[in-house]
Amino acid sequence: MPPTITAFENSPDRGRGHARDMRVRWALEEVGQPYDVRLVSFEAMKAPAHLALHPFGQIPTYEDGDLALFESGAIVLHIAERHDGLLPKDANARSRAIAWMFAALSTVEPPIVELAIAMLFERDKSWYAERLPMLQDRVRGRLGELARHLGSADWLDGAFSAGDLMMVTVLRRLNTSGLLDEYPAVAAYVARGEARPAFRRAFDAQLAVFNAASRP
Repeated sequence: MPPTITAFENSPDRGRGHARDMRVRWALEEVGQPYDVRLVSFEAMKAPAHLALHPFGQIPTYEDGDLALFESGAIVLHIAERHDGLLPKDANARSRAIAWMFAALSTVEPPIVELAIAMLFERDKSWYAERLPMLQDRVRGRLGELARHLGSADWLDGAFSAGDLMMVTVLRRLNTSGLLDEYPAVAAYVARGEARPAFRRAFDAQLAVFNAASRP
């Protein structure tokens, strides 16, 4: 039996590939692992059955036999550790790839998510115009640091790894912000990730769910 992941029945990102099941789909596609998807509504996400899998009532979850996981980073790491293709064989390089996974989620993603939330939900606040440049500059700080590290390299540390997969999915949230355009090396890095066949398969699968939910 293939593993089963959960995803939004009707994604709030409107099929742009930002929902966090995208990370898990991409990882599974990269390693060639078939998988099933169980779609859940917002109501079902807060029901006892789903809360037993994800204590915070979100997606994605991952079930494989008697193993149930939540949190996209933990799921991608589990997949990467059990299949070839997402972590280097060399022990030190493997540890560095895992470090980049943590960096994507703990260092780079928080200011990006804070900016996205402000732009979505705080535009009508009196302090929005004053706060926005501060949030943008926090993101610029991370993008500048990342650009310096990348230099002219294709990936973060040698060959493509789970660290790149997580980082690209985090950075894609900035695609419509204009900020990536200020850092050509980072923008090109994201484009390389999006051009991978496994990414395209994962994106198309997630988009198909949104298109199906949008039909009258």
